[in-house]
Amino acid sequence: MASPLVQVYTMQSVDEALAVAALGVHHVGVTPSSCGLPGEISIDLAGEICRAMTGHATSVALSVESDQQPIVKMVRLVQPDIVHLCGPEGSLDPDSVAALRTHLPDTPIMQAVAVTGPGAVDVARSFAPVVDYLILDSVSEDIGGVGAAGTVHDWTISAAIVDAVDVPVILAGGLSPDNVAAAIAAVRPWAVDSLTHTNRPRPDGGFRKDLGEVERFVSAVRGGSW
Repeated sequence: MASPLVQVYTMQSVDEALAVAALGVHHVGVTPSSCGLPGEISIDLAGEICRAMTGHATSVALSVESDQQPIVKMVRLVQPDIVHLCGPEGSLDPDSVAALRTHLPDTPIMQAVAVTGPGAVDVARSFAPVVDYLILDSVSEDIGGVGAAGTVHDWTISAAIVDAVDVPVILAGGLSPDNVAAAIAAVRPWAVDSLTHTNRPRPDGGFRKDLGEVERFVSAVRGGSW
């Protein structure tokens, strides 16, 4: 199989998003929020970035909301190519996600699955019929929702999910240029995702994307086909 696709979160400007896309990133992620999430940006800036990705990369916007109405509002304002649902575990069940589709019929849905134990396989199976993508991620007690933990989870569970479902699976959770090839070999995902380990921290506590690390990540993924 060819190398997996690459998804990178979370863009801080239009120029940064264009630079990341030029390095070969397929999915460019934004975090339109005011919840205190890592790398969050305004709705307006997220919309600018998503519009700028046309012809360059697929835009993805995440939501940690537990109710349908704010998710629908965000998607209609930001207009991403894909909406990434990563609210707290159990906040939106498969029936709720299926209902969300009626309000967003033209927006593919990426559902986060918290890989915290073997039960994640059943969770993934339950969501697979109602979403377009699954993203397998880690969880931090310090961050709302699933993801942005910067830590690796049990790849054997992720591999079992890949084998159990028929939708594209994106592997996330602590991936870096140094471990992504091993992750690809172990899990065989459709795509891989990076946030924390392709960041350059700023003195104010925020970050910008480290384009050198993004380039290393893309190169490692291209060398890690299965």
